[in-house]
Amino acid sequence: MFSKVRSGKVRVLLGSTAKMGAGTNVQTLLVAVHHLDVGWRPSDMTQRNGRIIRQGNKNKQVYVYNYVTEGTFDAYLWQTLENKQKFISQIMTSKSPMRSCDDVDEQALSYAEVKALCAGDPRIREKMDLDVQVAKLKVLRSDYQNQKYRLEDKLLKHYPEEIQKAKNRIAALKNDAQIADAHPQDKENFCGMTIKGMVFDEKKAAGERLMLACKEMPNADMMLLGTYRGFELNIRFDSFKNEHQIVLRGELSYPVPLGDDPRGNIVRLDNAIGNFADRIADADAALDSLEQQKQAAEVEIAKPFAQEEELQTKSARLAELDALLNMEHQSSRTEPEAEEKPDARPSVLAALEEKADKVEPVRPFKSYLDKDGDAR
Repeated sequence: MFSKVRSGKVRVLLGSTAKMGAGTNVQTLLVAVHHLDVGWRPSDMTQRNGRIIRQGNKNKQVYVYNYVTEGTFDAYLWQTLENKQKFISQIMTSKSPMRSCDDVDEQALSYAEVKALCAGDPRIREKMDLDVQVAKLKVLRSDYQNQKYRLEDKLLKHYPEEIQKAKNRIAALKNDAQIADAHPQDKENFCGMTIKGMVFDEKKAAGERLMLACKEMPNADMMLLGTYRGFELNIRFDSFKNEHQIVLRGELSYPVPLGDDPRGNIVRLDNAIGNFADRIADADAALDSLEQQKQAAEVEIAKPFAQEEELQTKSARLAELDALLNMEHQSSRTEPEAEEKPDARPSVLAALEEKADKVEPVRPFKSYLDKDGDAR
């Protein structure tokens, strides 16, 4: 039969979701799908549409018809599908996770539209649209409030601490720069280096002693070697970078990787000590950036929620519609009690009470052997 449908010999198929769901591959020439009833799950509707909106269909355009009956249980079924699709769509998504998610997506909104058509009241459609808009506005306001709280926390703790750290770093760099200026290095002559109590006056000898100290290290922990140009001279092994490092320490620490050239290692130490001007400039720029971020945070906190008026207006209208629709619903259910008709069925309880008031005549006792009487 499926082959005949694919070839066009059979033009119409009618069946349930279970019979014509997964495995019904008849999409080749299909033009339209007609939903005569409403599925209980969103996946039911997806499976139905998947029979025609499918690879292999030769038609560039197909039609999907939903048949609903006004004022029937169909409206409740579409409402159920809408609620289920809201939860499903928040989880089954390929998009990046977000801090907030909308209540209604494109698929759920289509179910909501069909529900409005079932109801036949334009106010229902307006209420549903307002539900979506108010929900989105509340999400935006929640994001605004969360961001405001984060900025307040930063203004109270983060920015003051970071600004103070930046100022302390600048002060420490300036003090270390003064130490370096007080112990200049002559390009022609070597100012000397003290390693384990011994003073080395030649660059090559000092560099070779540093390389020897690498081999003498008992472990990878930092070890004090001596002094150089007013700074402590330490050595350590960086297991992450897999290299030995000389760490010059003043008020701050300045690691310098060691190479295979003895003279080159001394040049590296001099370069590390000689670029304090660049370090101070970078620290000043970082402090300026923190100050600007703090000012921007203060400006953002002072701003109100831009869509607060729109949210209040739509929330008020939504509450008004809810009240109107609820009042009509209650009035339709609360009807005046009808007067009892003369031909109404009598009460069973009244009949029993009437029977109890009557005195039943005592029948004479007859034994079981009495053929003409009742057995008692």
